[in-house]
Amino acid sequence: MKAIIVTDQAAGTAGMKLVEHPDPQAAINDVVVQVHASGFTSGELTWPSTWTDRLDRDRTPSIPGQELAGVVTALGYGTTGLSVGQRVFGLSDSYRGGTLAEYVAVEARNLAPLPGDVDFTAGASVAMPGLTAWQGLFVHGRLQAGQSILVHGAAGAVGSMVTQLAREAGAYVIGTGRTADRQKAVDFGVHEFVDLDNDVLEDVGGVDLVFDVIGGDIAKRSAGVIRAGGTLVTIAGPTEARPADGLTIDFVLVSDRAQLGQIVQRVRDGRLRTNIGNIATLDDAVAAFNPTKRISGKTIIRVRP
Repeated sequence: MKAIIVTDQAAGTAGMKLVEHPDPQAAINDVVVQVHASGFTSGELTWPSTWTDRLDRDRTPSIPGQELAGVVTALGYGTTGLSVGQRVFGLSDSYRGGTLAEYVAVEARNLAPLPGDVDFTAGASVAMPGLTAWQGLFVHGRLQAGQSILVHGAAGAVGSMVTQLAREAGAYVIGTGRTADRQKAVDFGVHEFVDLDNDVLEDVGGVDLVFDVIGGDIAKRSAGVIRAGGTLVTIAGPTEARPADGLTIDFVLVSDRAQLGQIVQRVRDGRLRTNIGNIATLDDAVAAFNPTKRISGKTIIRVRP
C-alpha cells in the first residue's frame, strides 16, 4: 500500500515521504480499514508516541495520522461490534497512528459506524475535534444550559466544534481569535467575539467556563475572567493558571464510540457543521502537513477519490 512515513524526529517534516509500505495486519480485537479520508494533528511529530511504543522502544518508520473514515476490510480474532464492508470513522491510538495510508489496523472499540449519508471527508474531520469538544464541555467542564463560556480559537477546528455544541446546549458563547477570524467565528455561532490582536481579554468577566486551546499567557489571563468556582478546561498542556475557588482541568481525549455516535448524528441533521480548511491527496500529504500559510480549520487527506 501507499503510506506516508517518518523515520527521523530531528528532521521533522523534512523526513516525511510517500512510500510503498507493507499492508497492516489485524491483531486481536482489531479491524483493518481501507482508508478513504484521514486527518492529522500538526504537532504529532513532537509527540513521543509517534516515535516509540509504550515501553519506549523505537517504532520507526512510523505512519502519522490518527483520524480516519473508511470501510472495514478485515476483522482480527475476537473482534465484535463491526463487520466487513461497514463504513466507519474514528481514531487510531497515538502509539499506533497510521491513518495517512491506504489501509490501517485499528482497535475496533475506537471506531463508530459512519452513516451512508455522511461523507468520508466529513467523518474524518469531526472525529478528533468533535470528541475533544464533547469531552471538554460535558465530561470535564460539566457545561449546563444558561451558563457562559469563553472559547479560544473559536474559528479553528476544535473551537468551532466547541462553539456549536455549547450553543446547542443553551450556553452563552464568547469566542476569541485573530482579526481575520471574526466572521468565521460568528458564522459558527458565537454570541460575542474578542479580537486577541486588538481587544482586551480582561474586559470579559464572570464566565462559568473557559475552553483553552492556546495555553501559556492566554491561559493565565483567562483564569482571571472566570467567576469564582468556575472551570478552566485546556488541551494545551499543564498550566499553573487557576480560577478563584475553581478548577483547572488539563485533559487528553479518549476514544468513545457512543460519543462519536452523538457527534455524527448532529452532523447528519445539520446541528453540527464541519470545519475543513484544506483537502489534499495522499500524494500531497507531506506538503499539507507543512503548509506555507495558516489554515483555519481541519486539513483532511482524501486517500481515495
